[in-house]
Amino acid sequence: MWDFFTEFPSIGRRDLSQLQMSIDEGFRAFSRAYGEALEIFFSPLLHFLVWFEKLLLATPWPIILTVLSALAWLGSRSWKITLGTFLAFAVIGYFGMWEDTMATLAIISVATFVCILVGIPLGILMAKSDRMQGAITPILDVMQTIPSFVYLIPVVMLLGIGKVPGLIAVCIYAIPPIVRLTNLGIRLVDREVLEAAEAFGASPRQKLFDVQIPLALPNIFAGVNQTIMMALAMVVIASMIGVRGLGVPVLRAISNQYLALGLMNGLAIVALAIIFDRVSQSYGKRLQAHREGFDK
Repeated sequence: MWDFFTEFPSIGRRDLSQLQMSIDEGFRAFSRAYGEALEIFFSPLLHFLVWFEKLLLATPWPIILTVLSALAWLGSRSWKITLGTFLAFAVIGYFGMWEDTMATLAIISVATFVCILVGIPLGILMAKSDRMQGAITPILDVMQTIPSFVYLIPVVMLLGIGKVPGLIAVCIYAIPPIVRLTNLGIRLVDREVLEAAEAFGASPRQKLFDVQIPLALPNIFAGVNQTIMMALAMVVIASMIGVRGLGVPVLRAISNQYLALGLMNGLAIVALAIIFDRVSQSYGKRLQAHREGFDK
């Protein structure tokens, strides 16, 4: 009787082993049956990622610096941020991290594009239906809380080592913020504004695209900002499954205790994060100011 209170009742080791083996065998069977079809499905994404990475690597560095500085100016309208962007990438190139940075920039850009393409429609569905919100929210909770190493296992088992598994892992980790903030932004649109749109005879589609989404843009861009930050946080982990970029030398530095190598590439990742954060935040503030002016 006393053993019942001192040892928590649990499944037997043999039964637990059989359960784990049955799960493993079931997933292996699924992988053998549908692995090739999944590779075919994701092949256009792989070709696009490889093409974009080659484009960044083949483009002369002065053009890349000019384009990045121009994008920083268009997003922030700040000479300080634009100059900081130029200097940060110039220092990265001077210290021999240009190719790894371009590879990282490629996967972060494609991952953000995929997250926007999938996340915004999901956020709209959640905003339009409480039932959809109740169904999707627990999935987002799991995606944000489960350790990234756990979902790397099934992704690698299905698709092997390479760019696509890394991209999928990055997207799984980075997509929840844009879904949540798109949902929140649309739900925060003033009901009186929607009633005014209905009074003018706007259809549900017109209300969504002409009223709700424009007014929710500051929240949506806050979601994009957080998605980019979380994608950059996955760079080192994604390097473990064959993704090129700044994460590879960081991982090598950890394995071999190379302090200088890890510190330099880690600071390059930090520089990218700061640049993306400042530019997207500045653009979001401009959208917010425009929205407040519209409300007045």
